Amino acid sequence: MMTQNGQHFLEWELDWLAKVVTTRLENHFKIKQEQKEVDAIPPPDIEQVRCSYAQFARSNNLNFEERVILILSLVPFIKPNFLDDLISGVLKNPGEFPQIGGVRGKAFRGILPTVETALFILAGDDLNRRFHVQSYFNQDHLFFTKQIIHLEDGFDSEPSMSNRIVLDDEYVELFTVGEVSKPKLSTSFPAQLITTEMEWGDLVLNSATLDQINEIEIWIKYNNTLMNEWGMKKKIKPGYRCLFHGPPGTGKTLTACLLGKYTGRDVFRVDLSTVVSKFIGETEKNLSVLFDKAESKDWILFFDEADALFGKRTNIRDAHDKYANQEVSYLLQRVESHSGLVILASNYKSNIDEAFTRRFQSLVHFPMPKSDERLTLWKQSLPANINLAGDINLEEIARQYELSGANIINIVQYVSLQALSKGHDHIDNLLLQEGIKKEYIKEGKVI
Repeated sequence: MMTQNGQHFLEWELDWLAKVVTTRLENHFKIKQEQKEVDAIPPPDIEQVRCSYAQFARSNNLNFEERVILILSLVPFIKPNFLDDLISGVLKNPGEFPQIGGVRGKAFRGILPTVETALFILAGDDLNRRFHVQSYFNQDHLFFTKQIIHLEDGFDSEPSMSNRIVLDDEYVELFTVGEVSKPKLSTSFPAQLITTEMEWGDLVLNSATLDQINEIEIWIKYNNTLMNEWGMKKKIKPGYRCLFHGPPGTGKTLTACLLGKYTGRDVFRVDLSTVVSKFIGETEKNLSVLFDKAESKDWILFFDEADALFGKRTNIRDAHDKYANQEVSYLLQRVESHSGLVILASNYKSNIDEAFTRRFQSLVHFPMPKSDERLTLWKQSLPANINLAGDINLEEIARQYELSGANIINIVQYVSLQALSKGHDHIDNLLLQEGIKKEYIKEGKVI
């Protein structure tokens, strides 16, 4: 939560901005004979302040101009009438002042700052200084590379300086309440946070698969050191791409969750029903929102049933095929340039376009568990406080029935609920066989 110290600091920062804006207005409209440079007004000291806003400014070494732009972008969220009050207080007569910039919203009736607003405050009519301040709105500035602010486009025919400065919602939360909530699945964010209470010991896989998963974990832990401290940034492409392939229920989603859990990273499963659109260009737009949001985060993006997005391109027979292939090409470009971990999951490796698999660092096979692995899964899955009847031979059941981990969990859930409904404290072989048969029928198999 935002501390009292943090609230006071934002008030000090707003007071400082008010002095800067007032000075610029007085200079520009020649209200006072003696003019004062705006950058001669010192910002509040941040060295000993522990609130999120001050810590952010300190850790990123923000200079005078960057401090002005940052607090200006926060103004609409904490003091909507800020600019209106300052302008009317200095200029007295109401009216339109286009040189100050800013726009009005549909519901928000205060002044929403634009790039022109920042240029006016920091540079006035000084062209050289205006060009200097414009550099803070280049896409390679930390405000944009870290997704702190973005510029909301106006009309195409209007100067880009009329674009509104928009502070990212996460930074609004961080600076005002001191913490950021996790993004939720919505039409504007097509992914959902997934977690697990299970441990690495609960994951039953063969040694070859586990070795490959360990390689991914090593990348997560040491990639920053390799790229930055060892100077490999110029030689190695950013990010890590891997394909988890194998039958359903063999641990692909659980593995992704465990990688996030043990490396301190959030795992977001991409909701393909929200991403994929029949309208031309909408799928790319939805994916762009997702990748842009994830770019400055240490998230793991998990594309389950990835065939729907990353499937093989087709021969072009009509316009639909053409745009479908364009979607795959766009995906290829975004996945290859993404600096984080992207995991694709599919039942069949052959379903994924070879253009993607060629660029994967890792292709991890999740096969159906063998009999000894199935025995371990049975033992781990059964409730610890329930007895097995003497006629149950788990070794024989593990050998006889080819089941995935998910199948076994489904069977255990069924037989446990049946035992509870009958008031039993044990599971007998007849009930267990009934559960196995039920799962086989569901899978379209014959016992």
